[in-house]
Amino acid sequence: MRDVASELVNLHFPSSVQELCISGESISTIVEQYQTPLYLYSEDVLEQKWNALRAALPAEFSVFYSMKANPQRSFLEYFLKKGCGIEIASGGELYQALEAGCPPEQIVYAGPGKSERELEFALASGVGEIHIESIREAERIASLSRLAGKSTRVALRVNAQASVQGGAMRMGGKPSPFGIDEESLDELVDRILVDPWLELVGIHLYTGTQILDHNILISQYRHAVEIAGRVATRIGKPLQTIDFGGGLGVPYFAHEQALDLHAFADGLAQLVEELRTTPLLADARLIVEPGRFLVAEAGIYVTRVIDIKQSRGKTFLIADGGMHHHLAASGNLGQTIKRNYPIVLLNKLKKPADVAVDVVGPLCTPLDVLGRSVELPRAAVGDLIGIFQSGAYGRTASPLGFLSHPTPAEIWIADGLARLIRRRGRYEDLLRDGSHTGCKESLETTTSSC
Repeated sequence: MRDVASELVNLHFPSSVQELCISGESISTIVEQYQTPLYLYSEDVLEQKWNALRAALPAEFSVFYSMKANPQRSFLEYFLKKGCGIEIASGGELYQALEAGCPPEQIVYAGPGKSERELEFALASGVGEIHIESIREAERIASLSRLAGKSTRVALRVNAQASVQGGAMRMGGKPSPFGIDEESLDELVDRILVDPWLELVGIHLYTGTQILDHNILISQYRHAVEIAGRVATRIGKPLQTIDFGGGLGVPYFAHEQALDLHAFADGLAQLVEELRTTPLLADARLIVEPGRFLVAEAGIYVTRVIDIKQSRGKTFLIADGGMHHHLAASGNLGQTIKRNYPIVLLNKLKKPADVAVDVVGPLCTPLDVLGRSVELPRAAVGDLIGIFQSGAYGRTASPLGFLSHPTPAEIWIADGLARLIRRRGRYEDLLRDGSHTGCKESLETTTSSC
């Protein structure tokens, strides 16, 4: 059986011997300074993933980082330096993207439940596109645009037919809160055409996430092009954007294989050649919105063994971090059957993995299981547990307030230097929720004035 964790160590951290070494920094040195639990992010790994994706994408494709995967400002700044746009799904994400320096015209805004307040913020900010998810949302955007006295660039998010679905979590092809059902698309197009406050510029097709088969991706992209052609013909003018969404996956488990980027690149090159011969689509900006693919492998969640116990024949490693910091690794963020993320003892990389253990956190719930029946070297109190593929949907996708444990620190490692990019939570932070400190919420920024 494949050992995904060992493969990731060999691929991204080849200088590691007995303990993990990231860009010249040993894990023991990092932890001695910053303590556990924490998230580590490697800029070197991020660079590898970026270069691999950019090499696979034709020049006609623009990358918009899907910040829901990890909204940490250091990631946003990294991708903005690469010339990326940012895909957002909330007013809070819009605020963070703007604060990180993203030009508003380089932001696309999707999501099925945009509030009126969020839409007002987006219109006032001048975001590049708002992706419409329902007829009612189109009417609300038109009304707000009329009040603002300027038209709004919109794209239609399409809930495509079932035949092009794929991935670990399907986003469409069935009754869904996401997007406009493909069979109802013409009705909404006609509604937008007669509204002077809506400028229809593109379509957005996002059918699933965690896709590892390039054939599925290419099939979905081709279907997006077909829909775009239909819409362009109906409106009688070229479309400016075709947004293929995200969905590019990474392998977490032994049965999964990495996405074949060379085959993916070949499929995309052929698609672009065909688009060049389609007048209404030939000049459209082609957009992909990767998140997980770019950042997952760059992140490691690190927690320390604080107790080891036997219970009725089973060994438990009890750690100082758990599902409250990493819900996805616990299997409680979309997994139907619990499978273990790649887990290692970071300070015993070369020791034989000869003991089956459950890795659990400090919470008073049986859901707090980071790894079940994991084969690891014989552990001791103080050993460091590392959970790989943790750069995406980690800290901010977790119930950080559960049982009031302090939140984990985040560390960015680049050029042989580790720097703190988010400090560890403190007990006194638990009282700073606005009601105890007199903080006033700002209507303009959807943040607080503390």
